[in-house]
Amino acid sequence: MKGGPGWHPLLPRSFFARTILLVLVVMLFSKMLTLVYLLSNEDLLVDRQYSHGTAMLVRAYWTSDDAARADIEEMTGMALVPTEEVPPGEVHWPYSGIFTNQLREELGDRTQVRVRIHRDPAIWIHQPGYDHLWLKVPLYAHPLRGQRVWTVVAWLALIGMLSTAAAWIFVRQLNRPLKVLELAARRIGQGHSIRLLDTGGPAEIAEVYRAFNQMAHDVEQASRDRSLLLAGVSHDLRTPLTRMRLSTELLSSAEPELTEGMIRDIEDMDAILDQFMAFMRDGSAEASEPEDINELIREVVAPLNVGQEKVRLCLEPVPSIPLRRLSMKRVLSNLIENALNHGGSGVEVCTYVAENGPRSYLVVAVLDRGPGIDPTECEALFTPFTRGDRARSTKGTGLGLAIVKRITDNHGATVQLLNRTGGGTEARVSFPLPT
Repeated sequence: MKGGPGWHPLLPRSFFARTILLVLVVMLFSKMLTLVYLLSNEDLLVDRQYSHGTAMLVRAYWTSDDAARADIEEMTGMALVPTEEVPPGEVHWPYSGIFTNQLREELGDRTQVRVRIHRDPAIWIHQPGYDHLWLKVPLYAHPLRGQRVWTVVAWLALIGMLSTAAAWIFVRQLNRPLKVLELAARRIGQGHSIRLLDTGGPAEIAEVYRAFNQMAHDVEQASRDRSLLLAGVSHDLRTPLTRMRLSTELLSSAEPELTEGMIRDIEDMDAILDQFMAFMRDGSAEASEPEDINELIREVVAPLNVGQEKVRLCLEPVPSIPLRRLSMKRVLSNLIENALNHGGSGVEVCTYVAENGPRSYLVVAVLDRGPGIDPTECEALFTPFTRGDRARSTKGTGLGLAIVKRITDNHGATVQLLNRTGGGTEARVSFPLPT
């Protein structure tokens, strides 16, 4: 099933992003609960003492005589105003409701209360006994805290950002060892040697690093043993082959046809040994230097086009890229010789720069008009000792494309075999260009 166990299409694919998302969701949920609690807690959001004092002042005003009312009006700014001068109340959930409910509890259920905290902030209070008059109580100190809701939200947002930043740093510290491990695994997969990973970190990561270091050592040792085995076999076989050829040439006068066949067989065996040695030497020890790929192509093709043009060049100006010169010439030689052997005439070599999404690639294409290949064999042909028996001849050792694959991988490039429209094959090597 796509994505494997535990995968969900709405979740990010990386562990780093998932952890950040988890921390962020938990943090935001906790902040929402905190905000709901603060908005619902009247003890924190409404000054009980002010509402109680306002109720006492209103009762004192209503029960006082005219002289006392005048003194109260002078000191507090309270005044009786007609209904038409009373504006509609503002709603600041839940502050207005809490404040007005408290006043009604102390002044009576039939009391009407309107509150405004913007544009002439005041409280207007009306009871049935005052007919069309309302008592206006100015709010000089703005006791309602509804206007501070954005301060609370901003404060919670700041806490959220700080929490997210802390989580980001924390998760990044956890993710960094995994990134180091990923890069080291990629280098081993490309055939490069790596330095042993530092096992001085957290205990869990240190155990993983130790296991990885042991695996890397075993892989390198197996590669060295294989190289020594191939080198030893090749070297040991060269001497008897040389003696056989000398002996065969001495007997050529007696049986010329037989000896010619034996010499061809010996030469084929010698060529096979050369392929073994070339596969063993992948060029990783050679230094990379900026090279013009077009110049390398011309050097490889020049001896082939002596006398007549066997390979047509269609080279566009392309930027120089870091290449291992001898190794890349071996790649070009193998691809062009493969095209000549299996494609016959119509062999072309093209270079150009292609765009693929955000990346640009320098492309080298070797084209022929041969019988093509079975699409199911395209990847298998890069496996050592594998040949395209269905679509092409079986001549060769089966190491030519394997050598190409190994060297292009060491250059960070990709190689593909594609069937052309109208017949033939395209061997395409794509080098990623720096962004």
